[in-house]
Amino acid sequence: MPADASPSATRHRPAAVAPHIRQVVLKIHSRCNLACDYCYVYRHADQDWRSRPRIMAPGTVRRVADRLAAHLARHGVDRVRVVLHGGEPLLAGVAVLDRTVRMLRAAMPSDVTLDVAMQTNGLLLDEAALELCHTHGIDVGVSVDGDRTANDRHRRHADGRGSYAEVATALRLLARPEHRARYAGLLCTVDLANDPIAVYEGLREFDPPRLDLLLPHGNWSAPPPGCHPDDPATPYADWLIAVFDRWYSETPRRTGIRLFESLIALLLGGRSGTQALGVAEPDVMTIETDGTIEGTDTLKTTTASVMRTGFDVFRHSFDEALRHPSLAGRPTGIAALAPQCRACPVVGVCGGGLYAHRFRDGVGFDHPSVYCADLFRLIRHVQERVTADLEALRGRSVPAVGP
Repeated sequence: MPADASPSATRHRPAAVAPHIRQVVLKIHSRCNLACDYCYVYRHADQDWRSRPRIMAPGTVRRVADRLAAHLARHGVDRVRVVLHGGEPLLAGVAVLDRTVRMLRAAMPSDVTLDVAMQTNGLLLDEAALELCHTHGIDVGVSVDGDRTANDRHRRHADGRGSYAEVATALRLLARPEHRARYAGLLCTVDLANDPIAVYEGLREFDPPRLDLLLPHGNWSAPPPGCHPDDPATPYADWLIAVFDRWYSETPRRTGIRLFESLIALLLGGRSGTQALGVAEPDVMTIETDGTIEGTDTLKTTTASVMRTGFDVFRHSFDEALRHPSLAGRPTGIAALAPQCRACPVVGVCGGGLYAHRFRDGVGFDHPSVYCADLFRLIRHVQERVTADLEALRGRSVPAVGP
């Protein structure tokens, strides 16, 4: 949806517009070889992973592939993205991943492009795994939180050992010229205890083509660390602004940062590349190892019941599942946001923030983001920097000379 969508637009999606999926998150393995203390899968309200199979069975993959192919054909979609996820997807082993991707590709209509990506903690990323990625064109994203101090604050093994040395080895391998084509980028979760510039420099040491900075998951009933709903302070905006100013002033700029690039794009009338900003239709579906269909994975941080759609790939089509409120069945657009959001001057850029961050017990999601003040300050800061640069460019331009 355009960033300047009218607040007077209907609260519900027009019946003529049929929602469809652009990305499927496929939980290939339901366990992990790290025990990160902020993990939204294992450390929050939804604990259904405990009763699910560790590895997605071939029969489940086949049903996913068939359901996806039918969905794409029905909606005339010619491109879709599947993300191999977990847990830790590489725990499934190269043979399982190879079989999974082959089954998915075999089921796709001839006119559909299937983009495959994998999000991993990197601990098992070796030459054999990368050979598989080259064979199938799998783009690899790696989760790491910066330098050794920052990363090992949370991203630890179950016995308390840090994971930095292992992930650094994997990232140096991934960044080699022969593997760089498969290097999608890095995901980093912000921690106020970490120095923002040290984190940024630590991430840049791995020469990523792109990285993203994620706000830690929380909501009004379970606020993220250092976030106090009644406190006007904006510690997360302060942290992100420090990185933005460093990144924005770099010439040349070798690494993209999705959060900042999306923010700038929205300010200039473009589209967001992240669910954390902008007003967009829900277009991501999660499939668990047992074939259960769920919405975006971050909803696991709210309540155990929010994610439970009652749908699965064996009994239901993707179009049926999309009707659930955790997917495309919820009201969308600016008119669907809380009154405070609709009255905000930056709502077209913020879009209410990440859906999961709006949750509050007894109210649901009809509430601004728990990061509301931080998002407002960050957006205003970036807007000022970009506006100043545009004005400077206009001032240097030579006026057109008439005939």
